Amino acid sequence: MKIAIGCDPNAQQAKEEVIAFIEKKGLGEVTDFGSEDPIYANVAIAVAEAVAAKKYDRGILLCGTGIGVSLAANKVKGAYAALISDIYSAKRARLSNDANIACMGAFTIGSKLREELTEAFLTNEFVPGCASQPKVDAFVAYDNNR
Repeated sequence: MKIAIGCDPNAQQAKEEVIAFIEKKGLGEVTDFGSEDPIYANVAIAVAEAVAAKKYDRGILLCGTGIGVSLAANKVKGAYAALISDIYSAKRARLSNDANIACMGAFTIGSKLREELTEAFLTNEFVPGCASQPKVDAFVAYDNNR
């Protein structure tokens, strides 16, 4: 699995920890989109564009709360960024919503939970034809027609 990851300067350490965890667990090949730009929208959009273009299978974005990067990423057509903060939401982001980008907060989530969220997001898959399919189809159709 190819994973694009980025953050703002506030989340640099958290991003490095997530990269190390992914590599240690063998969850995928990570490309770091950086963390130097204080305008988090720039890195969020870059990751979202790369994921939406299918150059990467999934994306992970971090900022202080994860809210800003999720808002910015969701402006990109084909990017479906979910703010995750607990294991259930991390799993459901994939299983029920087919999200392709996980957003997390560096200030709001501890490092161990961030690892568990990352693993849950990267190891669960959307099941085509499941009960959530019509819901996903509805927002994808809207996205494709805008």
